[in-house]
Amino acid sequence: MEQQEQADMEKRQRIKDKAFRTIFVRFQKEGIHCYPAAATDPALATGDEYDVSFLATPHRHIFHFEVTIEVFHNDRDIEFIQFKRWLENQYSQGILELNYKSCEMISDDLYEVIATRYPSRNIKIKVSEDDENGATISYNRTQPYRNLAI
Repeated sequence: MEQQEQADMEKRQRIKDKAFRTIFVRFQKEGIHCYPAAATDPALATGDEYDVSFLATPHRHIFHFEVTIEVFHNDRDIEFIQFKRWLENQYSQGILELNYKSCEMISDDLYEVIATRYPSRNIKIKVSEDDENGATISYNRTQPYRNLAI
């Protein structure tokens, strides 16, 4: 039995050594945006209970962010309090004036900033309006799952 216990322990160690590690931070920021096409697109300005033409007018949200980033070891590869403060500082100019940008567009913009400072890491960004509706985008260096047919 001792050989099996040793083999199991070595297997657990190999799994730990090869584990995919990430950290995440969350923060929020007040912002104003609009969706100009909502006023004229018949799929959006429906005139019934599904009408969202009001989105064409600039309106306020509390945008909630959750950023997950790959780390390569357990001892504060990226210290998450510093990472969060740095991310918050990217939006330190008062209320965000986002114009026509969707949550997905906001995510892409933030990805560019993060990837410049922390290159070659998998990153996942969630952006939501009022912590209710939003988008999640995973920016993966490799996507092996896309090669699988189900």
